[in-house]
Parts: sequence; C-alpha cells; structure tokens
Amino acid sequence: MGYYIEPTIIAGVDPRARIAQEEVFGPVLAFMRARDFDHALEMANDTEYGLTASVYSKSRLHIERAKDRVHVGNLYLNRGCTGALVGLHPFGGFNMSGTDSKAGGPDYLLLFMQAKSISETV
Repeated sequence: MGYYIEPTIIAGVDPRARIAQEEVFGPVLAFMRARDFDHALEMANDTEYGLTASVYSKSRLHIERAKDRVHVGNLYLNRGCTGALVGLHPFGGFNMSGTDSKAGGPDYLLLFMQAKSISETV
C-alpha cells in the first residue's frame, strides 16, 4: 500500500553529513550540537537549501538575531515549522528550495505572467 517511516531522531550528526545537508521530507530530525547560538545559526545556513527553519528561544536578542541571519523562505519563531496556510501565510524557500517566490502570497500570480516593457516615441 505504501511506506511508513516512524518519527526518527538521529543524534550526533556531523554538520557535513548528508542527512544534515539535504532536505528530508519525512518525520526525521538530524540533531547536531552547537558551541553557542551563533554557531547554531551558522550551521543552519551551511546548506544549499533554505525552505524553513524554526528557532525556539526566550531571549529577545536571539530571536532578533535569528530573524536577521537565518536564510530561509519561512522562519518560525517559538513554534513548529509546519502549517503555513495558503492565502494567510505565504510559503516558499531560498536557494535549492525554491525561487524565493511565495505560494499563496500577493505576488505569486506574477510568476505566471510575462512582463513586457514598451517604449514609443510620439
């Protein structure tokens, strides 16, 4: 009928390991240890993908730093990283995770149109 993968946490992952570098669309979490918060942000950005990220912190400084530095299409703060609602919460990623466009956002229709500049001397 199909395949079922149980939710899985893989601990002690090297940041350069394949599981840490690729997008996994399943209930899998690669757990890596960071020296500090800034190192965690570096690891989050050290991949060619950038669909979503979720940051949990009680520190307002950390939250603001994450907003400024985490390079993803959708950044979730102090909440899970799934559940974008089309029409309410545009969704899309950066780099190999998309074209920076946001499905469900007000500019999404423009991706299906062809822009044309016309100039005429009268």
